[in-house]
Amino acid sequence: MTGGELARVRAQLVKFARDVRELYRRERQRTRQLEDALEELNRSYFSTMETLAFLIEAKDVGTRRHLDRTRDLAMALTRVIDPDLAARPETAHGFLLHDIGKIGIPERLLLKTGPLNPSEWTVMRTHPVVGAHIVTPIRVLGDAVDVVRFHHERFDGDGYPHGLRGEEIPLAARIFSVVDAFDAMTSDRPYRKARDVPEALEELRRCAGSQFDPDVVEAFVTLSQKDETLVLPETHEQHAHHHPPSSSTIIPG
Repeated sequence: MTGGELARVRAQLVKFARDVRELYRRERQRTRQLEDALEELNRSYFSTMETLAFLIEAKDVGTRRHLDRTRDLAMALTRVIDPDLAARPETAHGFLLHDIGKIGIPERLLLKTGPLNPSEWTVMRTHPVVGAHIVTPIRVLGDAVDVVRFHHERFDGDGYPHGLRGEEIPLAARIFSVVDAFDAMTSDRPYRKARDVPEALEELRRCAGSQFDPDVVEAFVTLSQKDETLVLPETHEQHAHHHPPSSSTIIPG
């Protein structure tokens, strides 16, 4: 190969390398654009879900700030129990969206002022599954679905919708069920006044090992003693909530 031929080959290789780099740059740019578009779509989906959750809450004036209260308190408890879990954005998302499935429950049941009958309660119990179906396709929500689907499971296996037991229940759901019940007990209901904080904590302890994970309950009690401001009850307007025919169960809000 002559010197001129070698120079031409070298020039062609250099051009080919430039072309490959340019193609790679454009491909990376397109990939970033697609990722940005997907992230924006996911944010839009979450924003829509958040709006729906607050709309469901707004149907009952007595549940005002229930979503914010339970999310904030559950996050404080999660930071104590599992800081890594608390650092994941989807954990807070799950706490906030826990009742999103109630969008699929007939309004006549959501707004009923008295207890639900057994057939109505069967319908109400579908909301965790409905919520999971809504949340699952939204990638940015990740494991938020665990709280949505499992926050009504019980530690002893008598919960719903799947009857999971003990550590079969994801930790975030076990944490939230304690906080949700505490918020329910310290809120006024048409058929009873709110319990004070010490009484509510004692009831959580009574139900530890049956309805609730005992380690989570103990962590919650300890947290409440270290920072009483976290659990100080707000002024709640009276509101109706629905419960199954079992007087021995704490019914979350």
